[in-house]
Amino acid sequence: MIRFEDVSVTYDGAAEPTVRGVDFEVPEGELVLLVGPSGVGKSTVLGAVSGLVPHFTGGTLRGRVTVAGRDTRTHKPRELADVVGTVGQDPLSHFVTDTVEDELAYGMESLGLAPDVMRRRVEETLDLLGLADLRDRPIAALSGGQQQRVAIGSVLTPHPSVLVLDEPTSALDPAAAEEVLAVLQRLVHDLGTTVLMAEHRLERVVQYADQVVLLPAPGAAPLLGTPAEVMAVSPVYPPVVDLGRLAGWSPLPLTVRDARRRAADLRARLDGREPDGTPAPPPPSSATRRPPAPRRLFRKRSTPDTPPTPHLANVRSLAVRRGRIPALRHVDLAVSPGETIALMGRNGAGKSTLLSALVGLVEPAAGTVRVGGATPHRTAPPDLVRRVGLVPQEPRDLLYADTVAAECTAADAGAGAAPGTCRALVSDLLPGITDDTHPRDLSEGQRLTLALAVVLTARPPLLLLDEPTRGLDYAAKARLVAVLRELAADGHAIVLATHDVELAAELAHRVVLLAEGEVIADGPTADVVVSSPSFAPQVTKILAPQKWLTVTQVREALT
Repeated sequence: MIRFEDVSVTYDGAAEPTVRGVDFEVPEGELVLLVGPSGVGKSTVLGAVSGLVPHFTGGTLRGRVTVAGRDTRTHKPRELADVVGTVGQDPLSHFVTDTVEDELAYGMESLGLAPDVMRRRVEETLDLLGLADLRDRPIAALSGGQQQRVAIGSVLTPHPSVLVLDEPTSALDPAAAEEVLAVLQRLVHDLGTTVLMAEHRLERVVQYADQVVLLPAPGAAPLLGTPAEVMAVSPVYPPVVDLGRLAGWSPLPLTVRDARRRAADLRARLDGREPDGTPAPPPPSSATRRPPAPRRLFRKRSTPDTPPTPHLANVRSLAVRRGRIPALRHVDLAVSPGETIALMGRNGAGKSTLLSALVGLVEPAAGTVRVGGATPHRTAPPDLVRRVGLVPQEPRDLLYADTVAAECTAADAGAGAAPGTCRALVSDLLPGITDDTHPRDLSEGQRLTLALAVVLTARPPLLLLDEPTRGLDYAAKARLVAVLRELAADGHAIVLATHDVELAAELAHRVVLLAEGEVIADGPTADVVVSSPSFAPQVTKILAPQKWLTVTQVREALT
């Protein structure tokens, strides 16, 4: 169905091809997973299938890509629209209408389908993706995860024979991700749809793949094989594979079920031992007395105009409305220096709205929000940026310059930091990114990391992150975890809204679960996630009833 024949793509101004020697075939009715570190060219490979590369992106494509017998060099994206449905990393760039139902119908209207066919398919898709309650909602009023589902639904309604998906579960909560993957499985198995998908959260998807294509490094030729074969040599792999490597299991397990069947001996070795867990945050009074750790990326910054308080942020009985819809109700939250809190819950639960209230982007309908002694929505931005910083889901909201160097220069000036502060952060978080790189030429994960460096330049005492691992591979996630741990050790408080249960297990001191705008659980990470079927990490599910959260904990216990 999809055939790559010695394909290379070189973008204008680039010295080397972004991808080179891509040669593989995706048979009809199979789900093929494209994996590899951030920035190796996965989105470029996907774009070549839909014709967006090179017709929309520019550059030079050598070799040949054919889809259902059509050569993408001679067929533009509109001439492939009846065959290929594409969802990119950024769902907002995908939308052309204002409401959910209109967006689901738009693609079929463009293809001239009959109204009765369109109506039936819209209803089917609303039910498939759990969007029926949102059919009349403005797309702009949806959460990031809800928008992701609408974007996927809009390409399903025309019934294409090929689906190309770039990080389709990155903004979805665990339950919604399972629903979307179940839909894709039904399309592949029952309708013979061909799916080519790139995804960093391999713990969610690798077990569903018929084949895996690994791009090991920029410009390197891909490796094609079964999921087990590729995971055995891949530089990126999910926790279940990491645990299998640690335990010496062969073949490596790909699912929790397979791993549990082999884990009896490992559980016996761990019996009687307790995980170290994530250390408790320091009390506020001791936050300034911690000895300096080696190789600090940050120096602490005091705020003499703000008197010391027991908490960096206090939320009391907070209520927020989005138009006529209550987004938050009766929310209480206290954030201490040195504490890392993970906000979790299904899409639309109110996580991003709570972060927006903490940074002053929304005004409470009731209750109070205090950050560093100030009321965020009444505080001038130059003062607020030294108290709290937000890294949003969409990094383009923060990035406006033409080069990485210009972004860093502006960040240093805005934060009153020494020249080079932001660039040093970028160098540590994004090795190999040059000063003249345009932010739009970065991958989604790389842009998100650049936005994080911009916000961290001001070293705000309270750091807020909305889906910070979206688009990040496991190595980039590990670098992010190291940076955030260092900030917490220096007394910074971190609140992150995330669907990444593995990140919460690795980093968070506390987990706050939200549902329908209300807090339904608030406690130590191990206490909250271990008891949750949806939010438990893979290691917890494999080694239950023992309360291990991460492979790191297991590795340390065995050494």
